[in-house]
Amino acid sequence: MDRKIKLLNDILLCIGNIENYLKADKSFNNYESNSLLQDAVERNLITIGEATNVLLKIDPSIRISDSRKIVNARNRLTHGYDEIDATQIWSIVVKYMPILKMEVEELIKES
Repeated sequence: MDRKIKLLNDILLCIGNIENYLKADKSFNNYESNSLLQDAVERNLITIGEATNVLLKIDPSIRISDSRKIVNARNRLTHGYDEIDATQIWSIVVKYMPILKMEVEELIKES
């Protein structure tokens, strides 16, 4: 399998994981009160950020909106873990993850 396709599939897998984790009760209150859920979501966001980072090295012109912000979020989760705010993570999941999912699915179709 092409490395680029593998990375795109990894991103989709992580998005699917997050969607499954939140399926039972997709509310901020549930997310904020459940440290296990927060850990699982953050772990998958880190993987998404790392896969995006590698994709940018392979293809700097890849059509992923805010790809640099995705990598920066990964770096913050990994290295600035003590500054993480649940509302910021929730915003990423609710506002930006659906856009990323559509873009990645389109890139896979085109490949």
